[in-house]
Amino acid sequence: MDPAVLDAIASPRRREILRLVWREEQTVGAIHQAMPDVTFGAVSLQLRLLAEAGLVEARGERRNRFYKARPEALGPVAEILERMWDDALWKLKLAAELEETRRGPKPRRRPGRKSKREV
Repeated sequence: MDPAVLDAIASPRRREILRLVWREEQTVGAIHQAMPDVTFGAVSLQLRLLAEAGLVEARGERRNRFYKARPEALGPVAEILERMWDDALWKLKLAAELEETRRGPKPRRRPGRKSKREV
């Protein structure tokens, strides 16, 4: 497999973007809304890296760009990713990885509310 493809799916953020566009086209704005802790520019950069690796295709329509995954570009790895995405433990792992790679201030909790860890 092409090293650029492996490098592209090594990032938890890029895997999450790939999951979002796996079955249906999404605009950059829709992807950004699904990942509120990531800037619009960062989403665009990740999409560009996925496109350069041949894992997504882009289509322009008026002022929007639509992205869709190219599962065939991953070969047998596509099936592994699909199984991972359906796994609840993987979802928990992804949430932890995304939080670990998050930049900027951590989200604030409202006073008087306990976090899930404290319950």
